[in-house]
Amino acid sequence: MKRMHLHVSVDDIDKSIGFYNSLFGATPTVSKPDYAKWMLDDPLVNFAISKRGATPGLDHIGIQVESDAELSEIKERLEKAEMSLLTEEGTTCCYAKSDKHWVQDPSGIAWETYRTLDTAPTFSAQEAIESSGACCAPATQKVQFMSRKQ
Repeated sequence: MKRMHLHVSVDDIDKSIGFYNSLFGATPTVSKPDYAKWMLDDPLVNFAISKRGATPGLDHIGIQVESDAELSEIKERLEKAEMSLLTEEGTTCCYAKSDKHWVQDPSGIAWETYRTLDTAPTFSAQEAIESSGACCAPATQKVQFMSRKQ
């Protein structure tokens, strides 16, 4: 089963949690001082918000899968479309350890396809090294996601 993932950067985590609790009729399944996540069945979505210093608004979109086979299937489709991929294995992001592949759509929106492996005590692996403030989406300047067709 695949689940849509949306991650939104917010400027007030408490007000945003209150708003999304009302909108979804549910409380977060994960709640931290800088992050909250709702794993909803209706609609089938993993919706996350964070206050990590990024400009408020859409941070990235993704597809969460349950198996290595599903993750490989999506990766193969993206490779056949000649999309440049960034692969991260066992990475820590959003208080979870995951295997993932990143691409960027033609408009520049970051997409991740990922399988969650376990929970993590920190927001990201970089958090112990530096407080970057950003979410886990790779910076455009670090990684070129542009289609190889261009």
